[in-house]
Amino acid sequence: MIQELRDDTPGCKQRIHLNNAGASLPPQPVLQAMQQYLELESTIGGYEAVDLLHDELQGFYDAVANMLGTQANNIAYAGSATDAYAKVLSSIPWQKGDVIVTSENDYSSNRIAFLALKKRFGVEIIPSLSVAISDAELADLESLIKNQPPKLLAISHIPTNNGLVQPVEAIGKILRNTETLYLVDACQSAGQMRLDVNTIGCDFLTATMRKFMRGPRGAGFLYASDRVFELGLEMMLPDMRSATWTSIDGYKTVQGAKRYEYWEVPYALVMGSKVATEYAVNLGLEWIEAQVKRLADLSRNLLSEMPGVEVLDLGNQQCGIVTAHADHWDYGSILQKLQAEHINCRVSPGMVQGGEFPAPGRDKALRVSPHYYNTEDEIRRFAEVLRREFPR
Repeated sequence: MIQELRDDTPGCKQRIHLNNAGASLPPQPVLQAMQQYLELESTIGGYEAVDLLHDELQGFYDAVANMLGTQANNIAYAGSATDAYAKVLSSIPWQKGDVIVTSENDYSSNRIAFLALKKRFGVEIIPSLSVAISDAELADLESLIKNQPPKLLAISHIPTNNGLVQPVEAIGKILRNTETLYLVDACQSAGQMRLDVNTIGCDFLTATMRKFMRGPRGAGFLYASDRVFELGLEMMLPDMRSATWTSIDGYKTVQGAKRYEYWEVPYALVMGSKVATEYAVNLGLEWIEAQVKRLADLSRNLLSEMPGVEVLDLGNQQCGIVTAHADHWDYGSILQKLQAEHINCRVSPGMVQGGEFPAPGRDKALRVSPHYYNTEDEIRRFAEVLRREFPR
């Protein structure tokens, strides 16, 4: 089966791609779907292509909803995870003194957005949850929610580094039946593991297509719960797709999650995203998660066996993102050395997430992120090159 998946992935023929937390190699059906759509646009026209393939394009919403255990009405297309995240934040009616509770594992883009809200509205940011959220912190969070409920609790399900999987379901149980809005950044978990928004209990979930979903760059999605619609939340600046202009001085927000979309949509990317989602669902997210974890665990084991190398991954539950640091690694050339052997990885700077590399000398780390189409031989080849090029 793995060989069939590799044959379906053109990039596997020339690269050992271990940067799936950055952008995965798309499978052939995703490429074909986008190419065919662009060819159709060039042949009959852009508007006409949308009209002709209307039902197939709507299939994007059905596919993502199926993956998340919800309805198509709760799904919006977004240009990226950050695009979706910003649209969510813009829809919340902020007032001075409103509180955002988050963790030390905020993605830098998310934290910048929070700081912009603080600057503009006087919102207070409380990173009360540590890098790896403990049972004790969950108990403290429950007390906080009861005594001083924040406007928003925002958490990254899987941070961009350190292999951690945060207890989003446990947090959702604490927030259930409260007024606090719950936003989950699933940028790194979508496509890597099964996600069920009902089990998580979130009001919003945002993700990208380019990472473990194996979809196109410039595409993502947003889940909004029915409670969001009942509260009447909408983007700060809707347009004629997210709202209907009803009179010279009035408009009506559209029903459902498309209130988070703008009129101009890259439909070739929508088509590619639909196919990528169906591809993952057909394989089975449980199988994908097990395969990714197996390869990530092998990566951790091989790295930890190297003299002077420290694996930085945290938490009891870990995922397909592996981070490691060594004082003797030359981070200025490590990617160049690996790419000379046709191996893709990534160096993560400490600034990406505030709590990841607190110790002196750990300002950078090597990030390795295998996917299900990788093989054990590829992981061992990566370790062999790293050992040879950077002996202690």
